[in-house]
Amino acid sequence: MLRRIVLYLIAVTLVIPGLARASDLGTIGPVYPIQEPHLLDFIRQRLQEKERSGELKKLEEQARARGIDAVTHPQPVAGIKLAETARTFYFDPTFTLDRNVLDDKGKLLFPAGTRKNPLEIVALSKHLLFFDARDKRQVTRARELIAFYRGRVKPILVGGSYLDLMKSWRAPVYYDQQGVLTHRLGITQVPAIVSQEGLRLRIDELVLQ
Repeated sequence: MLRRIVLYLIAVTLVIPGLARASDLGTIGPVYPIQEPHLLDFIRQRLQEKERSGELKKLEEQARARGIDAVTHPQPVAGIKLAETARTFYFDPTFTLDRNVLDDKGKLLFPAGTRKNPLEIVALSKHLLFFDARDKRQVTRARELIAFYRGRVKPILVGGSYLDLMKSWRAPVYYDQQGVLTHRLGITQVPAIVSQEGLRLRIDELVLQ
């Protein structure tokens, strides 16, 4: 076995230097110039053709329109429907750390397993009101609730244009992007209003009258 290894190492030592020295072996067959156009030249030519025909400007306008529409009319939150049955339930925001939390010097601040309720530190300053602005009845109900709570309401849409509503109300309106809040809180029906009761959040899904 040792003899095989020694012979192998000798062979590699003899072969590698030979590979490192390139030799001109001459022309083996006919050589032809590359006929395919350069990729960048091809792309530049196609763009110039589309610009001359006006197609490039049309594509730019379509892309701009799609971008504006995506901002002004975000994708409605999936799984949310108009409330058919009134429902009240509670959400406990208490969380448990699954790992140690260290400071910038590596000193332990909070060990894994620590349980904490954010409401012990920061109270919910405003009610959270979720509704679909595509439904005029929900918009009307939202205005009524905002007036009832004397403005201490943060309106959050699950559908519709928040920009249009902001212009109409002249007040901040938010959007539940990708349903992060509604899914976290377990909301499936709107309009729904979230309030703080002690160290829990009370959620009322409201039926329109």
